[in-house]
Amino acid sequence: MAAYLGAALAFLGADMAWFGLTAQRLYGRILGDLLAPSVNLSAAFAFYLVFPLGLTIFAIAPASTEGSAPAAARRGGLFGFFAYATYDLTNQATLRGWTTALTRVDIAWGTALGAFAAFAGYQAARLSQRRAKVRP
Repeated sequence: MAAYLGAALAFLGADMAWFGLTAQRLYGRILGDLLAPSVNLSAAFAFYLVFPLGLTIFAIAPASTEGSAPAAARRGGLFGFFAYATYDLTNQATLRGWTTALTRVDIAWGTALGAFAAFAGYQAARLSQRRAKVRP
């Protein structure tokens, strides 16, 4: 549970900062009218629940077995790369105005974000395990 919560909080916090810095300058400039006037909160909520679960299953849990924070970051980066590449390349293939530049930037962000959140989740799990051992 600590791994999931650590990954989810890191993922959400970093992604909100990213959107705060880039939403209008990057996505708004390129996508314009394709962007919804407001966020679909139920879809966003589902995404922010599901993606960290994937990180926990495919990156953090195997890295915890190995006892390796760098492995968590590597696996998380790969998970982010493949998830964001699927999304971005599908959009580029099917949506008018979706640019190669946007695809590249977004995949790079997904890779970095996945690595960061998996590393954070791994560290949260380790901290939780240490605290559990200290308790009587």
